[in-house]
Amino acid sequence: MATTKIRPRALVRACGGPRYAVALAVDALGTGLLRPFLLLYGVLVLELSAPVTGITMTAGIVAGLVCMPAVGRWLDRGARSTVVAASMLVRVLGVALLLATPAGHVWPFAAAALFLGVGNQAWPAAHAAVVATVSHGRERDAALAAGRALRNAGLGVGALIATAGLAGGATALRALAAVTGLACLAAATLAWSVRLRARPAAAPDDATDHGPAPRMRALLAANVVYVFCLNVPEIALPLILVTQLHASPVWPAAVFVTNTVLVVALQVPVTVLMSRFARRTALVLAGVVLTASYLGFLAATSLGPGWGAPAVAAVSVVCTLGEIVYAGSATALVTHLAPAHALGRTLARFELSSGLGLAVSPAVITALTPHGPAALWGSLGAATLLSASAVSTGKDRGTPPDECGAEHTTTAGRRQYARSAPG
Repeated sequence: MATTKIRPRALVRACGGPRYAVALAVDALGTGLLRPFLLLYGVLVLELSAPVTGITMTAGIVAGLVCMPAVGRWLDRGARSTVVAASMLVRVLGVALLLATPAGHVWPFAAAALFLGVGNQAWPAAHAAVVATVSHGRERDAALAAGRALRNAGLGVGALIATAGLAGGATALRALAAVTGLACLAAATLAWSVRLRARPAAAPDDATDHGPAPRMRALLAANVVYVFCLNVPEIALPLILVTQLHASPVWPAAVFVTNTVLVVALQVPVTVLMSRFARRTALVLAGVVLTASYLGFLAATSLGPGWGAPAVAAVSVVCTLGEIVYAGSATALVTHLAPAHALGRTLARFELSSGLGLAVSPAVITALTPHGPAALWGSLGAATLLSASAVSTGKDRGTPPDECGAEHTTTAGRRQYARSAPG
């Protein structure tokens, strides 16, 4: 199979167009100002205890998962850019509640965390549906990868700006939250102005689209384990480096920055390179690479203080490569398997499994860490290898589903895919 070539202009169009790309960048930049520091906001600004703040944030993330079935049905009725805009507007409401929460009051903070959780959970499925509507085949895979790279770049820049401003204390955190709300509002306006809809496929013409949505039970179960890799640089490695290897906090920061830079720089090229393989094969390979990295972390931590920290940092590059291959193949495989009339529900189920993995992974990682490196990395390695095996036994549909027809109307009305009834 020939690999896809990277054509920047075509990639922007495949991502939804220049205006939509700007909306993604603005939203990511604003989100990066607050999301990594929401715990600090609860502790420093609202004067809540760290455990209460953490539990409230987790509850908001888990409660946000409940919205996914409704998001899937909305997407299957043809909505596209409107759902993306709505996910951003929900976060604006969450930020407004956050700013209005008096110090010491946990329930308004819980409501804010809920709305922020709903917006964060709904966005990935809505964005993937937009890309699947305006692009096809391997170009769609590259566009999904480009969207992830752009979002990671925005989050990273936003986090760096916020870090520089944290010296201002509670006042600075409130200002950062306000800017986040304004950024999400601007991004929502831009996303809505794209006015992209898909033709509802309630009565599909293609025989391949008459069947029910694929169950993908093995794939979804495996994804819950795969997605742990996203929290390894943020949770597992800082915990190991600081508490077990007694390394300087500079090491976890360096690992996190390296992870972000590699994702931004390599997500699209690696995804394009992997287009010579079947998507399912690429996802299995991602599991193998992640498993190898977990075993590498086990070996690195055995070196103890001194050489252990640089060894862990080196192995983290392998883990990041596994993450990149996973991110470039998982959503692409799901959009490939989904019939056009059930694209939204299929993506919603996939993002539900991702959200579940992200929600439980901090608890699992922190529970395994006190039992030693073998318990943590051995368990993660075994679970990931088992998940890769489950993915490899799955069956793809013989014919890729036809993507929904779509109407893509800019303000000037320059580009059109297909007419769809309002609603």
